[in-house]
Amino acid sequence: MTVDDLTPFLNVATMMADAARCVVRPWFRSSLAVIDKADQSPVTLADRAAERVMRAILAECLPDHGVFGEEFGLENESASYRWLLDPVDGTRSFVTGRPMFGTLIALLKDGVPVLGMIDQPVTQERWIGLAGQPTRFISPLGGQAGTRACKELAQAELSCTSPEMLESAPHDGWKTLKKRAKRMTWGGDCYAYGLLALGQIDIIAECDMNPWDWAALVPIVEGAGGRITAWDGSPLHADGDRTVLAVGDISLHAEAVRALAPSP
Repeated sequence: MTVDDLTPFLNVATMMADAARCVVRPWFRSSLAVIDKADQSPVTLADRAAERVMRAILAECLPDHGVFGEEFGLENESASYRWLLDPVDGTRSFVTGRPMFGTLIALLKDGVPVLGMIDQPVTQERWIGLAGQPTRFISPLGGQAGTRACKELAQAELSCTSPEMLESAPHDGWKTLKKRAKRMTWGGDCYAYGLLALGQIDIIAECDMNPWDWAALVPIVEGAGGRITAWDGSPLHADGDRTVLAVGDISLHAEAVRALAPSP
Protein backbone atom coordinates (compact mmCIF):
# COMPACT_ATOMS: atom_id res chain seq x y z
CA MET A 1 0.00 0.00 0.00
CA THR A 2 1.16 3.55 -0.70
CA VAL A 3 1.08 6.55 1.59
CA ASP A 4 -1.72 7.97 -0.53
CA ASP A 5 -3.77 4.84 0.08
CA LEU A 6 -3.27 5.16 3.83
CA THR A 7 -3.70 8.93 4.16
CA PRO A 8 -7.49 8.84 4.67
CA PHE A 9 -7.04 6.19 7.35
CA LEU A 10 -4.24 8.19 9.00
CA ASN A 11 -6.57 11.17 9.16
CA VAL A 12 -9.13 9.06 11.02
CA ALA A 13 -6.47 7.64 13.34
CA THR A 14 -5.37 11.19 14.13
CA MET A 15 -8.95 12.17 14.93
CA MET A 16 -9.21 9.20 17.29
CA ALA A 17 -5.90 9.96 19.01
CA ASP A 18 -6.83 13.62 19.46
CA ALA A 19 -10.21 12.67 20.92
CA ALA A 20 -8.74 10.02 23.23
CA ARG A 21 -6.13 12.52 24.42
CA CYS A 22 -8.89 14.96 25.42
CA VAL A 23 -10.69 12.22 27.33
CA VAL A 24 -7.69 10.64 29.06
CA ARG A 25 -5.60 13.65 30.07
CA PRO A 26 -8.06 15.21 32.59
CA TRP A 27 -8.18 11.90 34.49
CA PHE A 28 -4.40 11.66 34.92
CA ARG A 29 -3.39 11.96 38.60
CA SER A 30 -7.01 12.35 39.62
CA SER A 31 -9.04 10.29 42.07
CA LEU A 32 -10.65 8.22 39.34
CA ALA A 33 -12.36 4.92 40.00
CA VAL A 34 -10.23 1.82 39.41
CA ILE A 35 -11.93 -1.50 38.72
CA ASP A 36 -10.19 -4.87 38.65
CA LYS A 37 -11.00 -6.89 35.56
CA ALA A 38 -11.31 -10.67 35.63
CA ASP A 39 -7.54 -10.97 35.12
CA GLN A 40 -6.99 -8.52 38.01
CA SER A 41 -5.67 -5.77 35.71
CA PRO A 42 -7.02 -2.31 36.51
CA VAL A 43 -9.42 -0.57 34.16
CA THR A 44 -10.53 2.99 34.61
CA LEU A 45 -13.28 5.30 33.48
CA ALA A 46 -10.69 6.86 31.18
CA ASP A 47 -10.12 3.55 29.34
CA ARG A 48 -13.77 2.98 28.66
CA ALA A 49 -14.69 6.56 27.83
CA ALA A 50 -11.77 6.90 25.40
CA GLU A 51 -12.63 3.67 23.60
CA ARG A 52 -16.27 4.72 23.25
CA VAL A 53 -15.18 7.99 21.65
CA MET A 54 -12.80 6.24 19.24
CA ARG A 55 -15.46 3.71 18.26
CA ALA A 56 -17.93 6.50 17.60
CA ILE A 57 -15.46 8.16 15.22
CA LEU A 58 -14.93 4.89 13.35
CA ALA A 59 -18.66 4.26 13.13
CA GLU A 60 -19.12 7.69 11.57
CA CYS A 61 -16.09 7.78 9.26
CA LEU A 62 -15.42 4.12 8.36
CA PRO A 63 -18.56 2.11 9.12
CA ASP A 64 -17.46 -0.81 6.91
CA HIS A 65 -14.28 -1.38 8.89
CA GLY A 66 -13.96 -3.82 11.74
CA VAL A 67 -12.88 -2.77 15.21
CA PHE A 68 -11.41 -4.75 18.09
CA GLY A 69 -10.90 -2.84 21.32
CA GLU A 70 -9.53 -4.04 24.63
CA GLU A 71 -12.56 -2.84 26.57
CA PHE A 72 -15.53 -3.60 24.29
CA GLY A 73 -14.48 -6.44 22.01
CA LEU A 74 -14.90 -7.15 18.31
CA GLU A 75 -17.34 -5.67 15.81
CA ASN A 76 -17.69 -6.45 12.08
CA GLU A 77 -15.47 -9.51 12.27
CA SER A 78 -15.49 -10.25 8.51
CA ALA A 79 -14.12 -6.84 7.43
CA SER A 80 -10.82 -6.83 5.52
CA TYR A 81 -9.73 -3.72 7.41
CA ARG A 82 -9.72 -4.01 11.19
CA TRP A 83 -8.79 -1.40 13.78
CA LEU A 84 -7.24 -2.47 17.07
CA LEU A 85 -7.64 -0.04 19.95
CA ASP A 86 -6.04 0.10 23.38
CA PRO A 87 -7.11 3.40 24.92
CA VAL A 88 -4.70 3.26 27.89
CA ASP A 89 -1.88 0.79 27.39
CA GLY A 90 -0.09 0.83 30.72
CA THR A 91 -3.05 1.29 33.04
CA ARG A 92 -0.94 0.53 36.11
CA SER A 93 1.34 3.44 35.25
CA PHE A 94 -1.68 5.64 34.58
CA VAL A 95 -3.41 4.95 37.89
CA THR A 96 -0.18 5.49 39.83
CA GLY A 97 0.56 8.83 38.18
CA ARG A 98 3.44 7.74 35.96
CA PRO A 99 3.39 9.09 32.37
CA MET A 100 4.71 5.77 30.98
CA PHE A 101 1.53 4.78 29.15
CA GLY A 102 -0.10 5.56 25.85
CA THR A 103 -3.06 5.19 23.55
CA LEU A 104 -2.49 2.53 20.88
CA ILE A 105 -4.23 2.65 17.52
CA ALA A 106 -3.54 0.10 14.78
CA LEU A 107 -5.04 -0.70 11.39
CA LEU A 108 -4.70 -4.21 9.97
CA LYS A 109 -5.30 -5.16 6.35
CA ASP A 110 -6.13 -8.87 6.15
CA GLY A 111 -4.38 -9.38 9.47
CA VAL A 112 -1.21 -7.43 8.65
CA PRO A 113 -0.49 -4.15 10.51
CA VAL A 114 -0.27 -1.28 7.99
CA LEU A 115 -0.72 1.69 10.32
CA GLY A 116 0.29 2.20 13.93
CA MET A 117 0.15 5.08 16.37
CA ILE A 118 1.35 5.58 19.93
CA ASP A 119 -0.01 8.71 21.57
CA GLN A 120 1.08 9.92 25.00
CA PRO A 121 -1.72 12.23 26.18
CA VAL A 122 0.23 13.93 28.98
CA THR A 123 3.58 14.64 27.30
CA GLN A 124 1.80 15.10 23.95
CA GLU A 125 4.26 12.86 22.14
CA ARG A 126 3.05 10.87 19.15
CA TRP A 127 4.68 8.15 17.06
CA ILE A 128 3.18 7.40 13.63
CA GLY A 129 4.08 4.33 11.59
CA LEU A 130 2.88 3.53 8.07
CA ALA A 131 3.90 0.30 6.35
CA GLY A 132 6.98 0.83 4.21
CA GLN A 133 7.50 4.43 5.36
CA PRO A 134 9.83 6.09 7.89
CA THR A 135 8.33 6.51 11.34
CA ARG A 136 7.33 10.04 12.31
CA PHE A 137 7.67 11.47 15.80
CA ILE A 138 5.79 14.57 16.91
CA SER A 139 6.72 16.07 20.28
CA PRO A 140 6.95 19.44 22.01
CA LEU A 141 10.05 18.02 23.70
CA GLY A 142 11.92 17.53 20.44
CA GLY A 143 13.55 14.34 19.19
CA GLN A 144 13.57 12.38 15.97
CA ALA A 145 12.54 8.84 15.15
CA GLY A 146 15.32 6.43 14.33
CA THR A 147 16.88 3.48 16.13
CA ARG A 148 20.53 3.50 17.12
CA ALA A 149 23.38 1.23 16.13
CA CYS A 150 24.13 -1.53 18.64
CA LYS A 151 25.99 -4.46 17.15
CA GLU A 152 26.63 -6.49 20.30
CA LEU A 153 24.20 -7.89 22.82
CA ALA A 154 26.69 -7.14 25.58
CA GLN A 155 26.23 -3.41 24.88
CA ALA A 156 22.45 -3.51 24.61
CA GLU A 157 19.91 -1.84 26.88
CA LEU A 158 17.20 -4.43 27.47
CA SER A 159 13.70 -3.54 28.66
CA CYS A 160 10.55 -5.31 29.81
CA THR A 161 7.36 -3.91 31.33
CA SER A 162 7.40 -6.05 34.50
CA PRO A 163 8.94 -9.15 36.06
CA GLU A 164 5.40 -10.46 36.63
CA MET A 165 4.82 -10.50 32.89
CA LEU A 166 7.64 -12.99 32.46
CA GLU A 167 5.95 -15.43 34.83
CA SER A 168 3.75 -16.26 31.83
CA ALA A 169 6.72 -16.87 29.51
CA PRO A 170 6.55 -20.09 27.48
CA HIS A 171 10.12 -20.91 28.61
CA ASP A 172 13.00 -19.32 30.51
CA GLY A 173 15.04 -18.11 27.53
CA TRP A 174 14.58 -14.54 28.72
CA LYS A 175 16.94 -15.28 31.62
CA THR A 176 19.76 -15.97 29.17
CA LEU A 177 18.98 -12.78 27.25
CA LYS A 178 19.03 -10.82 30.50
CA LYS A 179 22.44 -12.22 31.44
CA ARG A 180 23.96 -11.39 28.07
CA ALA A 181 22.60 -7.86 27.77
CA LYS A 182 24.41 -4.88 29.27
CA ARG A 183 21.56 -4.25 31.71
CA MET A 184 17.81 -4.68 32.03
CA THR A 185 15.31 -2.04 33.05
CA TRP A 186 11.64 -2.45 33.93
CA GLY A 187 8.54 -0.49 33.03
CA GLY A 188 7.23 1.31 30.01
CA ASP A 189 4.49 -0.70 28.27
CA CYS A 190 4.04 0.80 24.79
CA TYR A 191 6.10 3.85 25.74
CA ALA A 192 9.23 1.68 25.86
CA TYR A 193 8.73 0.75 22.21
CA GLY A 194 8.48 4.44 21.42
CA LEU A 195 11.81 4.93 23.18
CA LEU A 196 13.31 2.08 21.15
CA ALA A 197 12.10 3.88 18.02
CA LEU A 198 13.95 6.98 19.26
CA GLY A 199 17.22 5.11 19.85
CA GLN A 200 17.05 5.12 23.66
CA ILE A 201 16.51 1.36 24.14
CA ASP A 202 18.05 -1.48 22.11
CA ILE A 203 15.95 -4.58 22.90
CA ILE A 204 12.53 -5.29 24.37
CA ALA A 205 11.47 -8.85 25.23
CA GLU A 206 7.95 -9.40 26.56
CA CYS A 207 5.22 -12.02 26.66
CA ASP A 208 1.53 -12.35 27.46
CA MET A 209 0.90 -9.75 24.75
CA ASN A 210 -2.49 -9.41 23.06
CA PRO A 211 -2.87 -8.24 19.43
CA TRP A 212 -4.01 -4.79 20.58
CA ASP A 213 -0.78 -4.57 22.60
CA TRP A 214 1.59 -5.15 19.68
CA ALA A 215 -0.18 -4.40 16.38
CA ALA A 216 0.42 -0.63 16.47
CA LEU A 217 4.07 -1.19 17.36
CA VAL A 218 4.97 -3.12 14.21
CA PRO A 219 4.98 -0.26 11.66
CA ILE A 220 6.49 2.12 14.24
CA VAL A 221 9.46 -0.10 15.15
CA GLU A 222 10.08 -1.21 11.56
CA GLY A 223 9.70 2.31 10.17
CA ALA A 224 12.33 3.53 12.66
CA GLY A 225 14.82 0.94 11.41
CA GLY A 226 14.19 -1.89 13.86
CA ARG A 227 12.59 -5.30 13.76
CA ILE A 228 9.77 -6.82 15.80
CA THR A 229 8.83 -10.51 15.90
CA ALA A 230 7.94 -13.31 18.29
CA TRP A 231 10.76 -14.67 20.46
CA ASP A 232 11.49 -17.41 17.92
CA GLY A 233 11.91 -14.85 15.15
CA SER A 234 8.61 -15.60 13.42
CA PRO A 235 6.19 -12.83 12.39
CA LEU A 236 3.68 -11.68 14.96
CA HIS A 237 0.13 -12.88 14.41
CA ALA A 238 -3.08 -13.12 16.41
CA ASP A 239 -2.73 -16.86 17.04
CA GLY A 240 0.92 -16.73 18.09
CA ASP A 241 2.49 -17.58 21.44
CA ARG A 242 2.02 -14.01 22.75
CA THR A 243 5.76 -13.30 22.91
CA VAL A 244 7.25 -10.12 21.44
CA LEU A 245 10.88 -9.32 20.66
CA ALA A 246 11.83 -5.87 19.35
CA VAL A 247 15.35 -4.77 18.43
CA GLY A 248 16.53 -1.36 17.32
CA ASP A 249 19.52 -2.62 15.35
CA ILE A 250 18.39 -5.50 13.15
CA SER A 251 21.87 -7.05 13.34
CA LEU A 252 21.04 -7.90 16.98
CA HIS A 253 17.95 -9.87 16.07
CA ALA A 254 19.52 -13.24 15.31
CA GLU A 255 21.64 -13.18 18.47
CA ALA A 256 18.64 -12.20 20.59
CA VAL A 257 16.56 -15.03 19.10
CA ARG A 258 19.33 -17.52 19.90
CA ALA A 259 19.54 -16.22 23.47
CA LEU A 260 15.77 -16.51 23.87
CA ALA A 261 15.65 -20.11 22.68
CA PRO A 262 14.43 -22.61 25.30
CA SER A 263 17.06 -24.53 27.21
CA PRO A 264 17.79 -27.98 25.72
